[in-house]
Amino acid sequence: MSGLVLDRVSVSLGGQPVLHDVTLAVGAGALLAVVGPNGAGKTSLLRAVAGLAPYTGTMRLGSEMLGGGPAAARARRIAYLPQRSELAWALSVRDVVLLGRLPHGDPFSGATPQDVRAVAAALDRLGLAALADRPVTELSGGERARVMLARALATEAPLLLADEPTAALDPAHQLAVLGLLREIAAEGRTVLAVLHDLTLAARFADTVAVLDRGRLVAAGPPEETLSDALLGRVFGLACTRVAIDGRQVPIPLARL
Repeated sequence: MSGLVLDRVSVSLGGQPVLHDVTLAVGAGALLAVVGPNGAGKTSLLRAVAGLAPYTGTMRLGSEMLGGGPAAARARRIAYLPQRSELAWALSVRDVVLLGRLPHGDPFSGATPQDVRAVAAALDRLGLAALADRPVTELSGGERARVMLARALATEAPLLLADEPTAALDPAHQLAVLGLLREIAAEGRTVLAVLHDLTLAARFADTVAVLDRGRLVAAGPPEETLSDALLGRVFGLACTRVAIDGRQVPIPLARL
């Protein structure tokens, strides 16, 4: 199976285990939503895949093993959008997105035509072209979040990791970003997105992986994985369901 394959991946932080023996596969061309309660290990999983947290076990992207090797080579293969990104310098939106091209060349040699094309495409896809010359420090929180996603897209990596990419966005932009991630996956890339909104996960993801207290407790198509029993056991939620785009999507009603 092409795409990303994890085999018995575990993570410990400060001597405490936070992720236990996660085995998971997601193919190229698929959007995987990683969901779970607070503290379930979702961010630790993405950071381990990104090479930012120590882990045991093995990871493979396509035919190549992840782990070790030059950092720049890994950065060309994996684009990572963290939960929070500080933007303290008054760089233009275009220059921030251009940072996503650093793994592809010499930072002192200037932008190549391919860099310019990739940046323009990312700005256009996130609806940021009109803001390209604005300093990022003058943008709203939601606009900054879209800039950081554009930076990740500009890398043009085969694997995109997005940790809560809709957290700072209004509902319209949440739908737009999830639709965009689905499009990116359909183009042949592998996308992993940590989401707290179960409704969005069920609506847009090809596969949902559920973490609970550091363990993978379910993985599969949303309608099978996000069952009433699992939603009650893991999230403590009672839900109803509505049909959206041919899918039965859970809507939280009450805590159990």
